[in-house]
Amino acid sequence: MISETSRALVKLALAEDIGHGDATSRCCVPFDAQAIACIVARMPLVLSGMSAAEEVFRQVDASIVFKPFHLDASVLPKGERIAMVTGPARSVLTAERTALNFLQALSGIATLTKTYVDLVDGTGARIVDTRKTPPGMRDLAKAAVRDGGGHNHRTALDDGILIKDNHIVAAGSVTQAVQSAKENGGYLLRMEVECATLSEVREALIAGADIILLDNMDTDTLRQAVALCRDRARTEASGGVNLNTVREIAETGVDFISVGALTHSAPAVDIALDFE
Repeated sequence: MISETSRALVKLALAEDIGHGDATSRCCVPFDAQAIACIVARMPLVLSGMSAAEEVFRQVDASIVFKPFHLDASVLPKGERIAMVTGPARSVLTAERTALNFLQALSGIATLTKTYVDLVDGTGARIVDTRKTPPGMRDLAKAAVRDGGGHNHRTALDDGILIKDNHIVAAGSVTQAVQSAKENGGYLLRMEVECATLSEVREALIAGADIILLDNMDTDTLRQAVALCRDRARTEASGGVNLNTVREIAETGVDFISVGALTHSAPAVDIALDFE
């Protein structure tokens, strides 16, 4: 199922691409021409975005039949057929680019996420995303992270309390920020505090933080921070995380590793639509 937010996003994406109409298809393709086309993986990938792709074809022409061969989160080899699309050729051509844009971008997120997840296998650390998502794409991007085996951090600002460096400056101190959040936030919201030093970690623990975000710490400092938090708060490592460093970070014992690159820098994968 696709959310109303994502359905509206598909509508905007189509309006952006089609403008006043598909001039090329209108001029070159007979009105009554029918098409049978396959969407194909041109490289190994983790699939995501099928609901968005199907919605693209539906919004362009409800008579198009979209037949999926695989579900989101499927790990596919190069050359695998993803779906078959049948219907009026003009309509299929009009929808092609927008549908592929969603599939390529979202499968790229899922594929990169799985790479990170595989690298930390056996450590107990979970790979989580951030709110660094393309505007309007959050629901789909976070679903793609799940398809790749990752986990979601906050979806929006109302999901939990995350006290970051600027909040601390504005509040006056870690202690004041946490105390104010406790007084005003309600007991159902978890409280996470960003800390850049071990002294800030100690202060946040004393103040009663539930989760400590360990920001841009080297691995030796991370290990010390994890030891301080053991049985008192969960830990999340953030900053300086890439494919070369994630395993070492995971081996410090942190519970979560947040990776903004999952959703803001994942390369699109190669997926094509071929007429048969």
